[in-house]
Amino acid sequence: MKAYVVKNGSYQFISVNNPRLGNKQIKIKLTSAGLNHRDLMIKERFANNTDAYILGSDGAGIVDQIGTEVTRFQVGDEVMINPSLNWYEKSAAPPAEFEIVGAPFSGTFAEYIIISEDFAEPKPNYLTWEEAGVLCLSGITGFRALFTQGEIKSGQTLFIPGVGSGVNSFIIQLAKAIGARVITTSRDKNKLKEAEVLGFDRALLTDDDWEKLLEKEEIDLVIESIGGATFNRSLNVLKKGGRIVTFGSSTEDKMTLNLREFFYGQYQLIGSTMGSREELREMLNFIEKHQIRPLLDKSFPFKEIDQAFAYLDKQKQLGKIAITFE
Repeated sequence: MKAYVVKNGSYQFISVNNPRLGNKQIKIKLTSAGLNHRDLMIKERFANNTDAYILGSDGAGIVDQIGTEVTRFQVGDEVMINPSLNWYEKSAAPPAEFEIVGAPFSGTFAEYIIISEDFAEPKPNYLTWEEAGVLCLSGITGFRALFTQGEIKSGQTLFIPGVGSGVNSFIIQLAKAIGARVITTSRDKNKLKEAEVLGFDRALLTDDDWEKLLEKEEIDLVIESIGGATFNRSLNVLKKGGRIVTFGSSTEDKMTLNLREFFYGQYQLIGSTMGSREELREMLNFIEKHQIRPLLDKSFPFKEIDQAFAYLDKQKQLGKIAITFE
């Protein structure tokens, strides 16, 4: 089968053989997949590795073959990939066995994927194939950050910098669905205008004076994924005793934090990443109840995946980027 891999420090198309189907595994013919920032950054991690690893953490498709002990699915079922492997129950942190689909575990940028039936879920009927293909990584990450770790409640105010992120665009919709007030930001005024479809309550530009403009807002929760470039600015608008959840760092990983100001402010700093199968299923029930769809920016056919990578690298997207298979 044709696959898009990282090998010898570069991304490339190659032909690979399907592994043998295990008794509890299913073989899925991919219909769509989602591109994530993880796919952009993973090349450096495997820069000196001569083995080929299939990229891609998000995907959806049709069950093509099932193992002899599979009980949850039948051939022809429409399913989505759960990219959060070996993490079954909601817990304070993932187990030691936790893995993410897509390098080194074989990913979704291929014509087929073989995976345990434990880590596939039925595709919601109301979602298109493209929407289903980009949903799970952003959905599970956003749901855990907002509800499990952030403990957002109706009537509370969320501040979330970076409206264009696929995860952030999803979090905004989740927060609005439970009646929270949402404030977001972007470097691009036009992007903020386009993002109004998400339903946020207020928007600021990245270069605005956040503290001055938000001095009358009582912000209960900040969700940060930008990192060093904005972390302290975000912390400075959080109310005393508020919570700040961080799940990513698209800029600097390291920064300086004033500990005295932090402990006097009684702030709570909480890390988050991905989520359990239990949380994924909670998220799927939640979005079906509220008819929430991931925000799609653009789709690329599988053969043009190099162009999709270049597009994501420019950070001009609003929402998710889908890969479609013929």
